[in-house]
Amino acid sequence: MADKTYRIMVINPGSTSTKVGVFDGETEVFTKNVSHEASKLAEFASVSDQMPYRRDMILSILDENDVALDTIDAFVGRGGGLLSVEGGTYQVNDVLLDHAYRGANGIQHPAQLGSQLANEFATKAGKPAFVVNPPDTDEFCDYARMTGIKGIYRNSHLHALNLKETAIRHAHSMGKRYDECNFIVCHIGGGISISAHKQGKMIDGYDIVQGEGTMAPTRCGAVPVAGILDYLEAGHSIKDARGMCMKTGGFVDLLGTSDALEVSNRAAEGDVAAARAWGAMLYQLNKYIGSMATVLGGKVDGILLGGGMVYNQGLVASIKENCGWIAPVSAYPGEFELEAMAAGAIRVLDGEEEPKTYTGVPVFQGFED
Repeated sequence: MADKTYRIMVINPGSTSTKVGVFDGETEVFTKNVSHEASKLAEFASVSDQMPYRRDMILSILDENDVALDTIDAFVGRGGGLLSVEGGTYQVNDVLLDHAYRGANGIQHPAQLGSQLANEFATKAGKPAFVVNPPDTDEFCDYARMTGIKGIYRNSHLHALNLKETAIRHAHSMGKRYDECNFIVCHIGGGISISAHKQGKMIDGYDIVQGEGTMAPTRCGAVPVAGILDYLEAGHSIKDARGMCMKTGGFVDLLGTSDALEVSNRAAEGDVAAARAWGAMLYQLNKYIGSMATVLGGKVDGILLGGGMVYNQGLVASIKENCGWIAPVSAYPGEFELEAMAAGAIRVLDGEEEPKTYTGVPVFQGFED
């Protein structure tokens, strides 16, 4: 382990905001979350066209905090737009930049800007740029990929960055390495990821983009296929159905709000519909956590909870009551995304981890027979 304390700048572009942070090792120098007016973002034809706007905004934040680019040892951007990869820290290269610019995975999301912005600043400073455990991290075992329809496979779309960082940190708190442990790790926020981690690999999880797992504030979760066919036959469009998977399902469709705190409060105050929706979400959470215990053969070192909804003590209590017999339940409210990005770069700079190379070849391309 090197003695040097590295200064890392991290950039996490979101749909309505940009999070920026600078860390000296694990110590936060500053973090800032800047909101963007929807009307301003609407001026840009594509996600990647937003790059100069967000770049200039970040430069002004650095100026406000008296941080010069040449004091930064490495720049880390949120991965986005990439094809499936193993987990790890990837040094930004031309292939990665091209895929991020185009959105090679077919999903247009501001996370694509992360690597582009990191590379822009890194080039000016003459330092490396990285992405860490991007959203397209895929370490599924073969059985987890299969469905009962030939040519249709389950995909890994999860909050990989926060899930893996939570597992790494918890393993460290146990005096162990991540690759020595088995965990069930959940990110419980606007979207809900539930995943099985076996000796440092995220071998299974519920696809939060394509309508799997529990319902969430904006997502429908798993729905009977025949029910979706009925939904379409009733006059709804395919676009409507896809929206239910990510933006307009869950609490939004059932109760007209994506605010989980509002739903929880309404339930506590006797709103029958809110109580039913909130209770169903908790029921499903516990059920899907239990299913990941079987994936790990019952050998589970811990059930780890992260994300904004984990601030809700009733939610945590429900999981402890219903799943605590599987393994100890530990709550990490909020998320470690900025810290996780910095930590990934530091592991590489310290020589603890080898940087990986993004080739643009998906880790899974179907089975040969």
